[in-house]
Amino acid sequence: MAKQIIWSLQAQNDRKEILTYWFVRNKSNTYGKKLNLLIRKAIKLISLYPYIGFKTDVENVRAKVLRDYLIIYQVSEKRIEILSIWHSKRNPGDLIKQLH
Repeated sequence: MAKQIIWSLQAQNDRKEILTYWFVRNKSNTYGKKLNLLIRKAIKLISLYPYIGFKTDVENVRAKVLRDYLIIYQVSEKRIEILSIWHSKRNPGDLIKQLH
């Protein structure tokens, strides 16, 4: 059974920034729409199979790879909280600070 998905404010802002970046860069929302659909599909998959992502150093926090991004999420008994959508080329130290 699928678990409830909760988006943190950080994750919501990350998604907006990513989609805005691609809109400005490409002067079109075509790629952003495709990427947003991929994000939604990945999160649906996470809701069905919460342990699909790899373990992180933080307890109950996992990461699912989606192209150049990591969907960082926390698994609890009844729900999954999307913590961040992180570009893999960003400084991993900043992500560690964000998660602690």
